[in-house]
Amino acid sequence: MEISKFYSLPKLPYGYNELAPYMSEEQLRIHHTIHHQAYVNGANAILKKLDDARWGNVELDMKAALKELSWNIGGHLLHSLFWENLAPPGRGGGKPGGKLADLCEKEFGSFERFKKEYTQAAVSVEGSGWAALTLCRRTGRPLIMQIEKHNTNVYPAFPILMVLDLFEHAYYIDYKNKRADFVESFWKIVNWDEVSKRLDEALK
Repeated sequence: MEISKFYSLPKLPYGYNELAPYMSEEQLRIHHTIHHQAYVNGANAILKKLDDARWGNVELDMKAALKELSWNIGGHLLHSLFWENLAPPGRGGGKPGGKLADLCEKEFGSFERFKKEYTQAAVSVEGSGWAALTLCRRTGRPLIMQIEKHNTNVYPAFPILMVLDLFEHAYYIDYKNKRADFVESFWKIVNWDEVSKRLDEALK
């Protein structure tokens, strides 16, 4: 039997202290090494159970296993995207340029209107979840996606250009229950270069 492959926690493209003052070292370190790691561990545990069931002829509650696998893989992949679309102050924030700016202008009328709609989506996520900017390849339109948990209300197969974590573990140390303040700080550290790179890849 071929050795199964599993997930691993990605390294951050910046130091734990480099997103301050908008995200503290303590907040980022706990979020990355504890919460994201938990999704990696959870996904790998379910994959191991699936392997054991397949090769050891062990009975498995498939519905429960796949539901848990979806939760953990969703958490892992969304967090991996999230880290990459953040950048330290001075390298992140501001406004996008190039094709991304043109697309926002065409779809939303202005960057300010896009920012307002995305902020509204982020602030109003029910419970825990995410706000995402996606691209519909069929229409060429950028669409905002409000994800509950890690896997509810997802537009299937739409590539994600930008994502913001709205679970309380993403901001509670720094912002307590003030989600709107966290969302406003997010705009100071958005990595528009990475978002533009994802747009280019999605348009190929």
